[in-house]
Amino acid sequence: MKRKTIRSHRDFFVSQKSFKAMAECFVVKAKAAKISGDARYGLIVSKRDFKLAVHRNRAKRLMRDWIAFNEDLMSPELDYVFIAYSQVLDCGREVGRKSMADALVKIAELNENAKQAQ
Repeated sequence: MKRKTIRSHRDFFVSQKSFKAMAECFVVKAKAAKISGDARYGLIVSKRDFKLAVHRNRAKRLMRDWIAFNEDLMSPELDYVFIAYSQVLDCGREVGRKSMADALVKIAELNENAKQAQ
C-alpha cells in the first residue's frame, strides 16, 4: 500500500493533541488523521540543518526507505510528520530502520494509551 504524503503547508502544523517520539537522528510527530483510514506522512528536512540540496535529498530518500520498510507499524488513523536532524546522513540503513520501528511503536503505544484514557 502506497502511503499518501502531506501536501498542504498547514497540515504540517501539529496540534497539542499530538504524539511525539524522538530518535537519535529524527523526531516523529503524529496526530489524528482528518479522514480515518487515510493516513498520510510528511517530511521536514530544513535548509538550516542541511545546507546542500544533495544532503537534503539524501536525507529524504533515507527516511522514505525507513518509512516504507516499517509501513506496517503506521496506524491508518494517524498523520505522521518526520523531522530530520543532520545525523540522518550518518545513520546506516539498518540503524535507521530499527530506530524508525522503535519510534513508530512508541507512537502506537501513546495512541493506545490516549484511547484507553477517553
